[in-house]
Amino acid sequence: MNGTLTDVRGLSVGHWTDTEAATGCTVVLCDGEGAVAGVDVRGSAPGTRETDLLDPVNAAQRIHAVLIGGGSAFGLDACGGVMRWLEARGRGVEVGPLRVPLVCAAVLFDLPVGRADVRPDAAAGEAACDAASTAAVPQGSVGAGTGAAVGKMLGFEHATKSGLGSASLRLAGGITVAALVVVNAAGDVVDPANGVVLAGPRLAGGGFVRTSEWLREHASAIGLGASTTLAVVATDAVLTKPEASKMAQMAHDGLARTIDPVHTMLDGDTVFALATGAAGVAADVTTIGAAAATALAQAVLAAVRTATGLAGLPSASDLAAG
Repeated sequence: MNGTLTDVRGLSVGHWTDTEAATGCTVVLCDGEGAVAGVDVRGSAPGTRETDLLDPVNAAQRIHAVLIGGGSAFGLDACGGVMRWLEARGRGVEVGPLRVPLVCAAVLFDLPVGRADVRPDAAAGEAACDAASTAAVPQGSVGAGTGAAVGKMLGFEHATKSGLGSASLRLAGGITVAALVVVNAAGDVVDPANGVVLAGPRLAGGGFVRTSEWLREHASAIGLGASTTLAVVATDAVLTKPEASKMAQMAHDGLARTIDPVHTMLDGDTVFALATGAAGVAADVTTIGAAAATALAQAVLAAVRTATGLAGLPSASDLAAG
């Protein structure tokens, strides 16, 4: 096992990164005929595509890719490149003489970091697909995590650079559950093991302002800025579409353990769930959902710990070293 999302059989992950513009996108490709999928959107400022497709009452049972990226709503253009890449390889739902790839997506707001006029587009989405592999997922300030930052309450100039993280768990019976997340939260990232703030709004003299405490004192979230944490949790167990939706719902607990506050009016927090079925065995959805929450919490911490400073924003590791 490599400790990342690609431990789940049937998935590959690729990044497109623009460090000069401080933006990027990440694609999760599903092998063969795709993966059973679900979604749970809890933030109140989402930027998404094809999430209605994943409602358990709707017809499509499998999707072929998930894209997460920067660029705010502009970044949804990258989906076109992912669809083009999949179509060229004959992957998608058969509709008469054509195959239509089903690609779900969500975007985060990274426009104040780097260059606001450069966003992931169709070419970026296609490049991310070209880069996809089953190797360990590169983490930190890469792909959709390139422009990610946390702790926006005092303005972006006081934020801490974040990034993309991933983690995986092996369960009894040989089932794997894993998570990939881009942490661009309005709130602080807190290690649940000891309550230590790893990243948040930076104070000039060092340390962090606790966002939840500041909100209680000022009764206003005006300074938080647009944010969003995006995640993909996955398993190689066999799940139904309603079970995949429940997995996504339970996985949000991992965000609640590590981000404070979370699911705010200025976050578009979205969790996608994928079940490839490659293990060939069904699993108890409560067990899978609980494991997904644990993996997602670990991935959030990895996103902050592996990030590197960019566009004038220091990372948690930069601050610890300085």
